[in-house]
Amino acid sequence: MAEPNTIPGYLLRNESDAAFSSHPAMRNKDLGIWQTYSWADYTENTRRFALGLAALGFTRGDKLSVIGNNRPRLYWAQLAAMCLGGQSVPVYQDAIATELAFVFEHSETTVIVAEDQEQVDKVLSIKDQLPALKWLIYCDRRGMVGYDDDIVKSFVEVQELGDEFKTKSPNYFEDEVAKVTGDDIALMAYTSGTTGQPKGVMLSHDNLVKTTRIYLDHEDVRQGDDFLSYLPMAWVGDGLYGLCVSLMVGSACNCPESPQTLMQDLRDLGPTGIIAPPRVWEGMLSTLLLKGSDASPLKRKVFSYFQDLADRIENLKFEGKPVSGGLTLMHRIGEFLVYGPIRDQLGLRRARWCYTGGAPLGPDVFRFFRGFGINLKQVYGSTELSGLATLQPNGEANPDTVGPPCKGVDIRIEGDNSEILVRCAGVFSGYFKQDDKTAEAIDSDGWFHTGDAGLINENGHLVVIDRAKDVGKLSDGTPFAPQFIELKLKFSPYINEAVAFGDGHPFVASMIAIDFDNVGKWAERLALPYTNYMDLAQKDEVRKLIADEIRKINLRLPEVSRIKRFLLLTKDLDADDNEITRTRKLRRGVIAEKYAPVIEAIYGGRQDVQLALDVTFEDGSKSQVDSHMTIDEAA
Repeated sequence: MAEPNTIPGYLLRNESDAAFSSHPAMRNKDLGIWQTYSWADYTENTRRFALGLAALGFTRGDKLSVIGNNRPRLYWAQLAAMCLGGQSVPVYQDAIATELAFVFEHSETTVIVAEDQEQVDKVLSIKDQLPALKWLIYCDRRGMVGYDDDIVKSFVEVQELGDEFKTKSPNYFEDEVAKVTGDDIALMAYTSGTTGQPKGVMLSHDNLVKTTRIYLDHEDVRQGDDFLSYLPMAWVGDGLYGLCVSLMVGSACNCPESPQTLMQDLRDLGPTGIIAPPRVWEGMLSTLLLKGSDASPLKRKVFSYFQDLADRIENLKFEGKPVSGGLTLMHRIGEFLVYGPIRDQLGLRRARWCYTGGAPLGPDVFRFFRGFGINLKQVYGSTELSGLATLQPNGEANPDTVGPPCKGVDIRIEGDNSEILVRCAGVFSGYFKQDDKTAEAIDSDGWFHTGDAGLINENGHLVVIDRAKDVGKLSDGTPFAPQFIELKLKFSPYINEAVAFGDGHPFVASMIAIDFDNVGKWAERLALPYTNYMDLAQKDEVRKLIADEIRKINLRLPEVSRIKRFLLLTKDLDADDNEITRTRKLRRGVIAEKYAPVIEAIYGGRQDVQLALDVTFEDGSKSQVDSHMTIDEAA
């Protein structure tokens, strides 16, 4: 049988091929129970919903958006749109109404499939701003009694319409799938918008299918593998590493019950592979370090010893030096006492490979997990590259690189700012309704200008330094890459976010958002009372705690890069307040403007600063909080 060249083509192959049809395609956890769907179930549910959409007037080129946590019905809805020649436009489930209004209106979405009542209410609150919207379909019927808006229907209702449609046009679904070509747009993924409004990245079936094949040529993914589908559906990584890989290999996507039960569901499942952004790995590490600090003195001593041992061995491997027999023996003992049990606790005992991507991961965090026997590797890509450009081979994982270019991917470094350019089959078809931006991003030879600064090292691996526009210099001419310092700071379990300053200034300074949960637990152990985030962050004891963390970090930094002054923010950086993106990337321009008085006070030698900060709620309404913040010297 010829290999399909579209995503719907793989769906029909998995239904008709006996090697796939009865095997698990997807699981969903609800009320503590995992429900399994075979590929035959998966395809039939998609077919019924697609025919229901056809009955409601959905045609080729139409856009369907999904919003909510990862749920089988939201995946089926996306595939149903693609099977009819339409496009999927997933959005972030935690986006506020104003953000949703922009994406839905800009993309000309005609159908929105929402997970539950909360998402339905958000859409209805902005319905008047969405002239193209025809139908709002909900998956979970809980709480949906009394909704009488004409555009609102249930997922089940639409599938029942599909059953009726099929009796009149029994071959319609297969005929429409046959019309889909590799050049058709399958997915419109919106960028995170670090410098302005998000852009709609149009990815064709060719982009996604060919990029998935490149990935599968480099990684050992097998039929029957299990992935945990928890990443935002709006992130291109979920579309590539979840949806497309699952379809093409026959592996199973597993949807956790809720974000709150994620770690328990991870332990239940024990996936064979996982991809997670740095924030997840940093969170796992913070939890482990805090549990270690709460353990008995003997357990703390054992954990600390074997953690240091793992770090020493990883450093030897990194430097290409041999590991002595004594260290190897002790590592085997550590595998029994510490490393294996911790992988079990994290749910990663079965994992053959784990990825970090979407943003850089600090080298200390990277080495920690590698040292504990987790095959953590870095992957580099972007929405415009369908999610993949480089991937570290198993034996060449390195915290300072993102691996060599994948076969079929060309990379070069260009210009005074060392910008990374990429050319491959995954380069997107263009930005929706923004031809000028497309022309800026893709040159006449097909090279995509990533906006990242980097270099190719002597081993042929790509090193990503920072966003090209963020690399600067201290006032004495010393190069300054803020991301390098921020990653070091976030290794501390007590620091959630950090923003480093230094470009054009005489020294490096930082604004820090504490990890409220971890610092709160620390305060409780000391019987230190506090009322809220603001109160806790400005406690003298907490400022001393963070000062001590910075002192440890400064010891591992070159002298010119050491942090001289810092300030603890009275609120965490928040996507709702436009300070970070939904993928937790810093919006540096917004931060620089919003916190300009803070930056001025830090470099002006002042000891404190008063600032009125806007706080945005989910409905888009705003409030203002007066903050008094103390500026501290770093040892």
